[in-house]
Order: sequence, then structure tokens, then C-alpha cells
Amino acid sequence: MSLSSTLRLASYNIQKCVGLDFRRQPQRILQVIESMQADIVVLQEADKRLPPRPAALPHFMLNEAGWQIVDLGGAGSLGWHGNAVIWRGDAIQVCQTGHHDLPGLEPRGAVRVEFDTHIGPLRVMGMHLGLFPASRRQQITHIRRCDSDLDRMPTVWAGDFNEWSRQPVLDHLAPDMRFLPPVPSFPAAQPLGALDRIALGQGLEAALHGVHDARPAHIASDHLPVWADLRRIA
Repeated sequence: MSLSSTLRLASYNIQKCVGLDFRRQPQRILQVIESMQADIVVLQEADKRLPPRPAALPHFMLNEAGWQIVDLGGAGSLGWHGNAVIWRGDAIQVCQTGHHDLPGLEPRGAVRVEFDTHIGPLRVMGMHLGLFPASRRQQITHIRRCDSDLDRMPTVWAGDFNEWSRQPVLDHLAPDMRFLPPVPSFPAAQPLGALDRIALGQGLEAALHGVHDARPAHIASDHLPVWADLRRIA
């Protein structure tokens, strides 16, 4: 389990629970999630594509494993626009939620959850950005604007940023956030691109961070999950 002074947050694009063997196996995805021993997990592609967008990772399966699901308003869905947030632990409570439509050529969204945790208040923004660079620039700008309209709170961004460049493109777009050093997470079988990222706002640092590549993560999805052990700083 996570140390009391840290909170482990993970981000995982579960590709609707379809693995690299083209088999839809939610139990395999849950096995990967369980093995990370995270307190909060931000998911992408958590729902099936077509309306009414039913959950790809069933609610009952998560509930039976002791996970709680943030209600983001999608009837029957696990999240909103495919973005979902789950957590477990008596020391964590959801205080407020929200979601944001993102600009761009594709329908994209971001979700927001404010938690009361054992390391203090924490705002988590989960996102899955677009495939086109111009769209990603618009989306990051939009998310920054949304952040600026909210009460100040230690904030973490996590998700699939779809950014292949090895240059600090994301860092330049969001100078008020500190992106953790990139770790290759895609494709899962032989990771080359650091598409999955975590960024921290003021008041947070990562004691440790990395990519989770223990089996069956190498085949459960086309992405590997990334994680960070967060702690508060003055």
C-alpha cells in the first residue's frame, strides 16, 4: 500500500479493455490496475465508443474489488467522454466533480475531481487529448483557462496526451504545470512514445514515478499505465 505521506496516482488508457491479442478482457485490465497498488486511477477509453457508451470495465467488477467510481454523469458509462476516475481507501473522499468539452476536430473531453485525501485537498484533471497538434494546443489552453477559473488547490493532470515529440512541447504549453520526466508507455509491447503523462501544479512533488510494465500490462491494452507517488510541499 501507499505510504501515509504519499498518495499513488496512476493513469491508464485501457483501450476499452481490448488487448493486443484483440480480446476484450476486463478482468485482465483489473488485474493490471490492482497490481499498481494505486489510491486513485485516472482511466481513458473506459467506455465503449457508440451511444449509450456503456462501460467497457463493468461497474460491478470494480465494486467487488473494492474500487469506488466517481460519478461523472454518464448514465451507464464508467466516466464521461471515455475519461473515468476510480479510487479506494477510507482516507479519500470526493468533494466536487465536473467535466469540460474540449475544442478540436475530434470530440474530446476532460474530467475534474476534487478530493479530500490523506495528503490534503487534491484536484485531479483527467484527459485524453486529440491526435492533431493544433487540437492539442487548443485543448491545453482551454484546460489551463478552466483551471484558472477555479479556487486554488494542489492540482495534478493525468492522461493520454497523444504527444510523440521528445521536445518539451507540453511544458511550453502549460508553464504553470511541471510535467514529470517522460517514460515510454506506447505501444505496450515495445514502448517508444511517452504519450501518457502526469503533470503537477504548485504544492505537489513526486517522490517516485514510473511506468508499470508487469505482466499482463504488456498485452492488456495498447498503452502501459504510468504512476506517481505524490506528496505535499510547502
